[in-house]
Amino acid sequence: MQLGVNVPNFGPGTDPGVLREWARTVEDLGLDLLMVSDHVAVTPDVAERYPEPFYEPFTTLSWLAGLTTRVRLGTTVLVLPYRHPLLVARMAANLDELSGGRLVLGVGIGWARQEYDALGVQFTARGRLTDEYLEVLRAARGSVSGSGAAPRIPIWVGGNSEAAIRRAVRFGDAWHPLRGTLAWMRSAVTSHSLPAFAPRIALRITAEPVEGHERLAGVGTLEQILDDLGQLDRLGADTVVLDPYHGDPEETRRPDAAWQALAAVTTHRRTPS
Repeated sequence: MQLGVNVPNFGPGTDPGVLREWARTVEDLGLDLLMVSDHVAVTPDVAERYPEPFYEPFTTLSWLAGLTTRVRLGTTVLVLPYRHPLLVARMAANLDELSGGRLVLGVGIGWARQEYDALGVQFTARGRLTDEYLEVLRAARGSVSGSGAAPRIPIWVGGNSEAAIRRAVRFGDAWHPLRGTLAWMRSAVTSHSLPAFAPRIALRITAEPVEGHERLAGVGTLEQILDDLGQLDRLGADTVVLDPYHGDPEETRRPDAAWQALAAVTTHRRTPS
C-alpha cells in the first residue's frame, strides 16, 4: 500500500517557497503521491475554509513536476463541472506526459454553491454534469496527448455519498472517499464491487488515545494511526492519502507541524514492531 499527502495549496502561509519545501519534504520522506485541492473562484463560502492565495491545481502540479523526480502528482479533488471536459483532458494528458506519467486525476462534484454561481454553472446539475464529463474524459483518454502517445491516467472518483460510490464503479479507476471512519469505509468497501479503493484520511497525532465510534481514521495516537493504516491495507487500499489540514487557515503558517507528523508516520511504518 502506498502513502500520499494532501498538500495545502492555499492559505495565508502558502507561497512558492513553502510549496517547494513541501515537494522536497514529500520526496525526502519517501512518500508516493503529492496531491492538491481545487477552487477557481474564492467566493465567501470557499474563503471561509480555504482563503487566498489559492494556487490553481494544474498550474501548481506542472511547476511541482519540474521540482520533483519520483513522486506521483494528483488532485484531491478537481471539481469536474468547473472546466470543459476536453480542456481537462488536454491539460491532464499534457501534465502526465511532461511529468513522465506521474499524474493521478481525482475528481468530484464540489460543494460551494457561490462558486458555482460565480462560474455560471448550475449547482443543482453538478451530479449530472460530473457524470457527463466523466464520459467525455474516458472517451478522450489516450487521444489528447501532445506526442500522440496513449497515456491512461488513473481517475479517482471522490465523494462519500452512495451516488459517488456508484459514479466510481461506473466511471472510475478507484473510489476516493474523503475523511471517514474505519467502520464506515469497511462497510462501503465490503458492500460494493469497487474498481479500487484509495481513501484520503485525516492526519492528526494526539498525545492521548481518541476513543468513540465517531473517531475519524488518522486521528489519534501514533499507534492508533499506524493501526488504521494497517487495517486499510488489509481492506485492500491501494493508496492512502494523509490530510494534515484541519480547517484552520493559520495552520498553513506552520507547515513544520505537518512535516513532523508525516515523518513520524513514515519512520514508524518502516520500523518492524
